[in-house]
Amino acid sequence: MANRNSSEKFFGKMDMNLIIVDAKERFYSKLKGIADPELKRKIIGEEFIKVFEEVAEKVGAEHLIQGTIYSDRIESGFRRFSDKIKSHHNVAGLPLKMKFKEIIEPLRDLYKDEVREVAKRLGLPREIVSRQPFPGPGLAVRVIGEVTPKKVEIVRKADKIVREEMESAGLHSGLWQYFAVLTGTLTTGVKGDARDRHKSS
Repeated sequence: MANRNSSEKFFGKMDMNLIIVDAKERFYSKLKGIADPELKRKIIGEEFIKVFEEVAEKVGAEHLIQGTIYSDRIESGFRRFSDKIKSHHNVAGLPLKMKFKEIIEPLRDLYKDEVREVAKRLGLPREIVSRQPFPGPGLAVRVIGEVTPKKVEIVRKADKIVREEMESAGLHSGLWQYFAVLTGTLTTGVKGDARDRHKSS
């Protein structure tokens, strides 16, 4: 449910065994009829790990490296007295039992701006350093209510338009994050001489 083009393009140039897994149908099946956002995140987190475990078993990998950052952990309520704002799929959304020996999170104590600074010092290209944060659970978390392929495609197209317009207006460098959300809200407009109701994002 993610736009993999930029990541595939970047990592495809490196000397590594890049494996792309298209598991969207599995996620759509698990999310069918589910509207609660916390439950969606938990389902996505569990399926996310299952997919990685299956691939890891095939290639002989024993560890999972994640890009978890400090804000993910804070929002997931990892501290004793922290409020849980939302469960991130890679923190509180993970299943209790996993087949990996260890989960490695080298960025777990850094905020997004600090991660960007590390990326700069590593000499990564600007499009990677300044790229918009993409939700780990994919565009599913930007769909209010049940997630369907049609809704995800609407959000994907809307998100592309938002990014292109922000960039063409020169606003992208001054904003930390911007994106489109499909709310499913009914709005009323006029089409011709008649009232027209449609869902807006």
